[in-house]
Amino acid sequence: MRCINPFTRLPGAAAVAVLCCTAFVAGCGSDENVAGPNPTPDTTAPTVLSTNPINGSTGVAVINVTFSEPMASASVSDVSFTLTGPGLTPVAGVVTYDAPNNRASFVPSSALTAATSYKATIMTAVKDRAGNALANNYVWDFVTNLASTIQPPEVLASSGGFAVLAGASITSTGMTRIIGGVGLSPGTSLTGFPPGIIVGTKHVADPAAAQAKLDLTTAYNGSAGRTLSPVSVAGNIGGMTLPPGLYKSTSSLEISSGDLTLDGMGNANAVWVFQIASTLTTTSGRKVILAGGAKASNIFWQVGTSATLGTTSVFKGTIMADQSITMNTGATLEGRVLARTASVTLNGNTIVVPAI
Repeated sequence: MRCINPFTRLPGAAAVAVLCCTAFVAGCGSDENVAGPNPTPDTTAPTVLSTNPINGSTGVAVINVTFSEPMASASVSDVSFTLTGPGLTPVAGVVTYDAPNNRASFVPSSALTAATSYKATIMTAVKDRAGNALANNYVWDFVTNLASTIQPPEVLASSGGFAVLAGASITSTGMTRIIGGVGLSPGTSLTGFPPGIIVGTKHVADPAAAQAKLDLTTAYNGSAGRTLSPVSVAGNIGGMTLPPGLYKSTSSLEISSGDLTLDGMGNANAVWVFQIASTLTTTSGRKVILAGGAKASNIFWQVGTSATLGTTSVFKGTIMADQSITMNTGATLEGRVLARTASVTLNGNTIVVPAI
């Protein structure tokens, strides 16, 4: 477009004219250019990314669904998230929405019947924050565990007397405090004590450490080989409440954006076993909370690669990692860190072997 400037012949106005013409040309576009581009409205329908339990699975402890984007919390309710079974019988329960994780959970008012088929449904009444509804009802089925799914505790044998056990090295920075034995085999590098404190026996590349490593391998393989009614879990389990049982992840597992509660449901002998194919990670400040009589001595984390506990996190149970374990600054543990082949790295932590 040609710009006609009426001021070009005015004396001394050349510079002003150039500026005015430039400004005029800049304004010759659409109104959108003047006011700035309008934000593109959200017209994309939300989708379901994952469910727990997965469709067609056997074994259930917690019923939830993760969406592809943030949802309007008011639209997620016991009307839009329902459970039926056996058959079309509606199941009473409470529905909650975990906004940081885009996850809705259904908690039955009473225990589900064992070895029974159930159907969960997310209805199109569920909407994202822009008002877009789920395109279609999302339905999935699962079968509850058999009645006899009580897990026995893992037999740690001599490795159970160690708070820290590693294969390659144990390194501590700062005022780490360990209440329990410390073992290392076949490696010989144990550093950071002092200033760290060990209240217990110390075994470095001796027969006791070597035997503990053999017993650890037996316990690790025992936990990895369990098959009694596993419940599938994946990704972030922070914010969940899990009853006793066997939990299986075919990839990594993390506790983030919420604490994990393990509920013994009044059974002091309740056992949790977590089979994790890859890594275990907690983010800063996250906690494992024990409820209903749960004990740290009955919690076992079998980790296929390595485990990392975030800064100031509070963890419970025995970690048996195939490779390494790292506890970041200020993380505390009621349990054990047992690394089969690689190293344990500590940073001003407190580790206490749990009471039986």
